Amino acid sequence: MKKIFLFLSLLFVHAAPLFSQEISADSINALIRREGFERSRVMDLAWAITDRNGPRLTGSEGLDEATEWALTQLKYWNLDNVHTEEWGPFGRGWELKEFTLEAIGEYYFPVIGYPKAWSGPVEKGPVTGEVIYLNAGTEEELQKYKGKLKGKFVLLDTIRAPREWDEPVSKRLGPQDLLELANAPMPSNSGGRRWRGYGNDGFGQKLWDFIYDQQPMAVLDRGYKGDYGTVFVGGARARSEQNARDKGVEVIPQVTLSIEHYNRIFRLLEKRRSVKLRMRLDAVYHESDLMERNIIGEIPGSDLREEVVMFGAHFDSWHAGTGATDNGCGSAVMMEAARILQEVFRITGTRPRRTLRIALWTGEEQGLLGSRAYCNEHFAVRDSSGEIISFLPEQAQVSAYFNLDNGTGKIRGVYQQGNLQVGPIFREWLSPWEDLGATTLSLGNTGGTDHLSFDRVGIPGFQFIQDPVEYDTRTHHSNMDNWDHLSAEDLKQAATIIASFIWQAAMRDEMLPRKESPLTPR
Repeated sequence: MKKIFLFLSLLFVHAAPLFSQEISADSINALIRREGFERSRVMDLAWAITDRNGPRLTGSEGLDEATEWALTQLKYWNLDNVHTEEWGPFGRGWELKEFTLEAIGEYYFPVIGYPKAWSGPVEKGPVTGEVIYLNAGTEEELQKYKGKLKGKFVLLDTIRAPREWDEPVSKRLGPQDLLELANAPMPSNSGGRRWRGYGNDGFGQKLWDFIYDQQPMAVLDRGYKGDYGTVFVGGARARSEQNARDKGVEVIPQVTLSIEHYNRIFRLLEKRRSVKLRMRLDAVYHESDLMERNIIGEIPGSDLREEVVMFGAHFDSWHAGTGATDNGCGSAVMMEAARILQEVFRITGTRPRRTLRIALWTGEEQGLLGSRAYCNEHFAVRDSSGEIISFLPEQAQVSAYFNLDNGTGKIRGVYQQGNLQVGPIFREWLSPWEDLGATTLSLGNTGGTDHLSFDRVGIPGFQFIQDPVEYDTRTHHSNMDNWDHLSAEDLKQAATIIASFIWQAAMRDEMLPRKESPLTPR
């Protein structure tokens, strides 16, 4: 090892293209390791994506500014074909300008809460109103509240009793966890995204239509998880048959409160004590441009330049934090992987055999919209029902897509997404990184992020197994999703391993094997 790093030191000093295209994988991995750990830029990139340019709600000016920064950065590293690709229409954008919420009168306290994205503003704030609990489970019960909600702050949820944490909030995968992943059976489907919240069943729709008819001041909820001031926040709801993102649609202010403050207000009402709130909510809609854009850049290939290895992460976020673990860190890691590889190619005087293409997606939080649009544009022909009827020629040219979107945790292996044939290949690619804890292959799939868009059009798409850390318990979609909760060592490790995987996929003689598909490229 000392000899290798002495050689690398001389290589950096002379900065000459000493290697041929036949350079060994071990030597390239040593270069990647050095660049990824000793010269890392990943935390600087994450800072620019979050503190400087966050949050990045799809459709917002914050995302537009972050996009311009990313394009400039990729061009600075001399990537080729750096551009955006438009998709949509997505709908109007939304920006929160100012928000305060206080309990006033007999019980004064500042209330911890965050407006849901696309909540309508309060035009003449601050406004005050009493709190009322809407306790109805049927249409008949709703009628008891007719004429009683206007100008009120409406609670829809009962108390949720938080439990004290008798286990660590943050978790690393242990031997038993990894063994269970390694022993996972062949999955029965490609996984998916599960949506929580009030259902779209008949009563759920009638409930919200009733609320809009009654015109309360705001609707308050307490989320399905979160405690100690951590608030998990999503998007606002419009009337049935409408979307809050649609141009011109009315959206009543909707606020998610911390569980402790929601419960206190609810308990006071239970004891028949009057609670009054004062709120200021200034938000603006951006309705002039309803389209959105993905960010694309390339490192051109050589003898197999028509074939492509893709890698990426979603660039958009929710709005209560700065979108650090979801998914500023994934975007920073993929940008860092591109930087590492560009530097390795410069030092060695080589080029990848296949073209490398980075993609930073938007609209992921609303349903993988950006990556789905990209795959529909480039790879698949669908009928009016959305079923794939044929593939486009580009589909046959993509060897693989690698994705990162499960927080700051270091990589522990790869989900094979039901692809048996890639197992021996990935096992070989992981072997140089055993000392960094990346050892596990799982036949299982993992849902809810952009690799699924590729998997569903027959392209090998993979998400890496990661330590969960506090992703699900503290940061995912919450007000605590900030740069402070990123682990520099984890992100360096992830960028290094992913850069190696991209290089290996680019340099092998064959493209990665694919799962069986009933369709063939037309």
